[in-house]
Amino acid sequence: MDAVHPRVLGYLGRALSLELTAVQQYMTQASLVDLWGDQPSAERFRSETVEEMQHAERIVQRMLALGVAPAASQLQPATHAADLVGLLELNAELEQQLVDHYSEASRFCTLINDRSNGDFFRALLEDEQHHSRDLEAWLTELGGRRNRGYARYGGRASF
Repeated sequence: MDAVHPRVLGYLGRALSLELTAVQQYMTQASLVDLWGDQPSAERFRSETVEEMQHAERIVQRMLALGVAPAASQLQPATHAADLVGLLELNAELEQQLVDHYSEASRFCTLINDRSNGDFFRALLEDEQHHSRDLEAWLTELGGRRNRGYARYGGRASF
């Protein structure tokens, strides 16, 4: 096994932290919108939870294959809002953090000629870009980022 650049290991650790933050956030939001009586959105958030957990598992497997003990060191607190549009806006911000992180990590791997890890980060980047597009489409469907008071989804926050 070739030595892995310490910065690549740092990217993997940060990626694990971001993915587990997303798991925590989507899981929390699924429960919150379920309390609001919006079961379809709760199911969608639960599906997102599973997808992000699969990303986290891929990162853990990658780290173990590289001989590194996985450690998510900086989970961000789950965020919440008074309505579904607000939740989706917060999720779009988190997804953008993931896209930015994977983009930076893949560029760095290209710079140091680490094709294997670069390909790994690019695959995750593509997944997160797709996820970001889905979130933006959902936001647009609900009236976009400008219409925070979408009547069907909120009015009252219970958290």
